[in-house]
Amino acid sequence: MKSLDKTLSARDVVAQLADGMTIGIGGWGPRRKPMALVREIVRSNLKDLTVIAYGGPDVGLLCAAGKVRKLVFGFVSLDVIPLEPHFRRAREQGALDVWELDEGLLQLGLRAAAARLPFLPTRVGLGTDLLKHAPHLRTVQSPYGGETLLAMPALELDAALLHVNAADRMGNTRIDGPDPFFDAWFARAAKKCFVSSETLVETLASDDLDLARRNTFERSLVSGVVHAPCGAHPTSCAPAYGWDLPHLKTYCASAEDPQQTAAYLSDVVGADEPGYLQRAGGRSHVAALPLPIL
Repeated sequence: MKSLDKTLSARDVVAQLADGMTIGIGGWGPRRKPMALVREIVRSNLKDLTVIAYGGPDVGLLCAAGKVRKLVFGFVSLDVIPLEPHFRRAREQGALDVWELDEGLLQLGLRAAAARLPFLPTRVGLGTDLLKHAPHLRTVQSPYGGETLLAMPALELDAALLHVNAADRMGNTRIDGPDPFFDAWFARAAKKCFVSSETLVETLASDDLDLARRNTFERSLVSGVVHAPCGAHPTSCAPAYGWDLPHLKTYCASAEDPQQTAAYLSDVVGADEPGYLQRAGGRSHVAALPLPIL
């Protein structure tokens, strides 16, 4: 059993990443983002990353810290704050190479990588200005009737970062919220997948009949598991806690100028995760955050 133990620290995870890697980040906007792992990247010397995400404060924080060279995204939003301000500032300043996709094309790119295919065909984007704004995209002719289709290229990941409600030491995971989003495709598209988890146990109960539904990707895909209580903060992790809107507003205000950004990175993100969580109000504060009603 010892040889199957995949537990790591967040710092151990970051030590397996390298400059220039393509990193996929699971979750969705301000929902179930692996923020503890993202903050550990912020504290590191990593740079020149390509990030692929349905973005929220994960993308914004990495942009604020100057970690991102290229961004492939469906959106970067905090929902109630429609446009993530640190991302907006980086894009307006031309600090990023960006490839904006619709949500479905991004998913198709992950699915192609998961299937180890160079692309997947689709009708999405045909008849629009997509090919004008993304001239590197190509079309293909169907061998069955000759229809012209868009060829969405595979979005291959060096690593995926995900956050779950529960995990065991072998890499089995459980997502208890109502929507697993596209985390399974991130896991399957990546050479390595690292998971942070609210709770960590020796073995997830094999007699839990609901586990198969909530365990959306195989443990064989998981390279490491990090115990990170409240590790999605300030995003939500249903049903455990909601997003921290006052904290998100403070975070967004720090995008107003470089000095405020630097102060947020040093004084709030800080040198380690226990210190961050204490400054965020502690576990009891996070656990009491109400789930958003949409």
